[in-house]
Amino acid sequence: MAKDTAPRWDRRIQQRLARGEAAALGELYDRFASLVHSLAHRVLDDDSAADQVTREVFGYIWENPDAYDPKQGNLRSWVARITNRQAVHRLRQTGAAALADGGEGTSEELEQQVRRAAIAARADYIVTSMPAPLRAALELAYFQRRDYRQTAADLGVTEAEARRRLRLGLQLLATANNRPLDGPSPGYGQAL
Repeated sequence: MAKDTAPRWDRRIQQRLARGEAAALGELYDRFASLVHSLAHRVLDDDSAADQVTREVFGYIWENPDAYDPKQGNLRSWVARITNRQAVHRLRQTGAAALADGGEGTSEELEQQVRRAAIAARADYIVTSMPAPLRAALELAYFQRRDYRQTAADLGVTEAEARRRLRLGLQLLATANNRPLDGPSPGYGQAL
């Protein structure tokens, strides 16, 4: 399969959504709802706000299935990007509303909070969109506290390959600080 070709499931779901098949939205929801909710919760730290963002994201997907461009990546990455943008947007809105109502803090503190949330969301987005072998190596090293030798044994690869996967995964994560999620993404979909 060519690198710029989306997986077959992604293309089929997009086509079904474009035809207005509600069952396709249900399948998409079953596959990605927990991802969407957890990413939104990571940014907003509020279950009800994460629930609302989840509804908004799937509503947007239902209304705009053609906004997904398979040449730009897989459907999972696109859904994660929409989620992160919407969650950061909601965080900025609620923070600004709190400031307008005489809440604590300053606009600079709000922007710092939004920036931290955007960086965390971008890191989550990077992890969800990286290839499965890199993600698996990072998850073993980070969540299960495995060193590269244990990671290699768990994954059934050489130690050199485990080190390469960990190094590349960490290099990708290091880019999380480079571009906020609410900034432009040239030629890819449209914001909510």
